[in-house]
Amino acid sequence: MKNTTLAFLFVSPALLFLLAILGWPLVQAVILSFQDVGVIGSQGQYVGLANYSAILGGAGFWRALGRSIVWVLGNAVVQTALALATALILNQKFPGVRIARTWVILTWIVPTVVVVIIWRWLLSSSGGMINPLLIQAGIIERPVGFFATRESAMTTLILINSWRWFPFTALMMLAGLTRIPGDLYEAARIDGAGTFQRFKRITWPLLQPTLLVLGVVGTLLSFNVFDVIWLLTAGGPSGATQTLPVLIYDTAFKGYRLSEAATISVLTSILLMGFAFLATRAMTAQEAAR
Repeated sequence: MKNTTLAFLFVSPALLFLLAILGWPLVQAVILSFQDVGVIGSQGQYVGLANYSAILGGAGFWRALGRSIVWVLGNAVVQTALALATALILNQKFPGVRIARTWVILTWIVPTVVVVIIWRWLLSSSGGMINPLLIQAGIIERPVGFFATRESAMTTLILINSWRWFPFTALMMLAGLTRIPGDLYEAARIDGAGTFQRFKRITWPLLQPTLLVLGVVGTLLSFNVFDVIWLLTAGGPSGATQTLPVLIYDTAFKGYRLSEAATISVLTSILLMGFAFLATRAMTAQEAAR
């Protein structure tokens, strides 16, 4: 009992800090969602559930939610594939592996604005480097506008965001790989197991806890990405990349409907908290079953 009380006293400053910077804005958003405030600083009237009825009854919220799900799933698939391949390579012993482990994190620590400028230039249909390379390789015949169509814009954004974030995921997976005892691989090698069999029977099962945690954290982070999308497409073309965070911004600062934006924020928070709760329970149940 004393240890529990002491532990709570140690973490209480951090909990109070989190409550102040996260809890208070959420409370303010909930209050705003029951009013009809248009712009910051203006007075609003209590309207009850009118905002929730308007948002849930309109098509904009559901379309943005669908795009957010596509965005999250696309990032999950691409980032996991890139990160797992990178982690497996960096887990091997070869000259310069320590340097490689350090350099792989560079794309993650580069500021978002720099990333956007680089990719805007690389993907430009006039003067960029990607189009000429694709033309020389015979893949395309003329320059492509990567952000010009609805399908290509979302795909390009997913690839850019995955390129930015996969090093972080790779390092987390690498940490999980280093915890797997080398004796298991040695015993499997002696028994005649090939590379794929060792991965299937040893690496993949023992890496599952790390992958599950990364899946939950990655989903929450990806769902809330705003900067990359806004700086590259601003939700376009024709709303094709308008995810929920972008919809919140557009509603509040372009549509001057602050209370509706707060309503979308509250609904998004409920969705993410529900996902986190269910995912945590599923992981706990899986750990208990082992």
